[in-house]
Amino acid sequence: MLLPNTQDLKALFDRIRTIAVVGAKDVPGQPVDMVGRYLLENGFNVIPVHPKRQNIWGVTTYPSLTDVPEPVDMVNVFRAPQFCPQHARETLELQSRPSVFWMQLGIVSPEAEEILTPQGIQVIQNECLMVVHKRVKGQA
Repeated sequence: MLLPNTQDLKALFDRIRTIAVVGAKDVPGQPVDMVGRYLLENGFNVIPVHPKRQNIWGVTTYPSLTDVPEPVDMVNVFRAPQFCPQHARETLELQSRPSVFWMQLGIVSPEAEEILTPQGIQVIQNECLMVVHKRVKGQA
């Protein structure tokens, strides 16, 4: 899917409050760490998801999406493309489904898109959430 236009992105960011970051790590210098910290600093409720790490960014971390105990508005994926279909299927298992499944820069999964789009979940691929948010925020 192509990136939505600026007006649609502004509307998206206005309604997104809680973001599950799949593949979260608090390793300085890694893109996931920079994006996670940016999201926290910009007022989002960030829920790190990682099977082994705990307490990333000082926030309770869950081993999988299906373990997250609260509704999320967006799933932001920092995993290799071959894992995205699995995370797409987990997204469909959530009691309250997010409206957006965002795969970071360099991550493209047509299969994940095929799984989620018919279910009404917007799929964005190969885009950095932080870069796009900064650009849209700068145009507010």
